[in-house]
Amino acid sequence: MDWYERARTSALSRIHGTPLPRSDTQARVVFRSWYYFDPDGQQWMPARATSTTDNGGILGRDNDAPPLLTLLTWNIDASSARAEDRVSELIAYATAQLHPDVDIIFFQEVSRPALQQILKDETIRGSWFSSECDDRAWGNQSFATMTLLSKKRFALAGSETTTLRVRVGSPRLGPVWRASVPSRFGRDALCCDIFTPSPNSFTRLTRTRLIKVHLDSLPLNPSYRPRQVSIISRFLRSAGRGLAAGDFNPVLEEDATLVKRNGLIDAWEAVHPGQPGCTWGTDGKQAYPPTRLDKVALLGLRPHDINVVDAKRLINADGQATDSENNSPWSDHHGLLCSF
Repeated sequence: MDWYERARTSALSRIHGTPLPRSDTQARVVFRSWYYFDPDGQQWMPARATSTTDNGGILGRDNDAPPLLTLLTWNIDASSARAEDRVSELIAYATAQLHPDVDIIFFQEVSRPALQQILKDETIRGSWFSSECDDRAWGNQSFATMTLLSKKRFALAGSETTTLRVRVGSPRLGPVWRASVPSRFGRDALCCDIFTPSPNSFTRLTRTRLIKVHLDSLPLNPSYRPRQVSIISRFLRSAGRGLAAGDFNPVLEEDATLVKRNGLIDAWEAVHPGQPGCTWGTDGKQAYPPTRLDKVALLGLRPHDINVVDAKRLINADGQATDSENNSPWSDHHGLLCSF
């Protein structure tokens, strides 16, 4: 990173009140906006996020404790047919049938048809904030990533509408941005900060960083994954606590220890030591053996529970699985549901 990029990153850090790595990370940062759906205007609108740890005099309750939050991360398969049908069923399942209730959704391999379906889904429009309102941040990529945060759990810094008012004790949305990483495939890290009431100081908020990742695919050398995880860990450390989750694509022997080597906690290994936890290849139809491609890596957070969420198959109008010719699974990946 040259002096101009270092100066640019430092200026962005000050302007957005967001701690960013000071060292050479080779990661160009582009700040974005959160969006909420305006039912009156029938469009997605930018939302004002929190940018400071000052709680603005809004006090928590005396028994406030660090909140338990639940994350669902899923690679939803950009290449298979019937993207709209697959993502519709997956959303319905994720938002109505999983327990505990999901607060944060990380999607990878979101194709443009899948994105349009997500953004017009009535449940998403009514109950979720989105990191995307269109595909303009994706450049020439055929698929990308997105983050959704539940309105039931998170609040905005202001009150753009009466239904989006700050609630006492609610975690708040902070800044959201994309950071480029060295990649053969144009991958980046989709980052955001959230703020939770501090149990030790009711006038202060605690910053937690959430990073959505889709690391480079395939067993190609030289591999960019070690550099990608190193950069992502620096972004977590600059915030003090947080997590990185998504498709880590650990397909080379060196990938198995990347999380640990960067000082992060692998949630699956912490909760289910010695268990396989495979999220890909479990149907036996792949050229490679089943493996745990998807991970949740934490810094300064405690994993409470984590489980694999199986990808089900499309159903027809009668509520039955579709015939063998069209019985696509929701994705070639299973999801991960992690409470922390």
